[in-house]
Amino acid sequence: MAHLSGKAGYVDTGTAVAGIKSWTLDYVSDALETTDFADLGVKSYIVGGKGWSGSFEGYKEGVERILTADAASPVALKLYEDATYYWGGSAIITGVHSTASHDGIVSVSYDFVGIAALTPPAG
Repeated sequence: MAHLSGKAGYVDTGTAVAGIKSWTLDYVSDALETTDFADLGVKSYIVGGKGWSGSFEGYKEGVERILTADAASPVALKLYEDATYYWGGSAIITGVHSTASHDGIVSVSYDFVGIAALTPPAG
């Protein structure tokens, strides 16, 4: 498979979120230990719960769609690796962090947690 450049990535919550420059996704499974005496000291595991969370960040745009930390309002989140491939699922925004400094660009970052199954990129 060819390598992908992140330059065409973006975040979509129904429409593209303006100004975003990076995103991070953590997709994890719990490993539940099932070791007993019959395992002769070698640990054994089964898969437990799965979940996903992450964040995205970028520059504050003048009239960007503002996402709020409101658990009652899930969003259909798509994290694009390029114009074709994306991770998608229903998520809630758990944090919004805005940063401003006298010598910098105003930026904003968002934290999210998935509340349904995560669909990986096809292909």
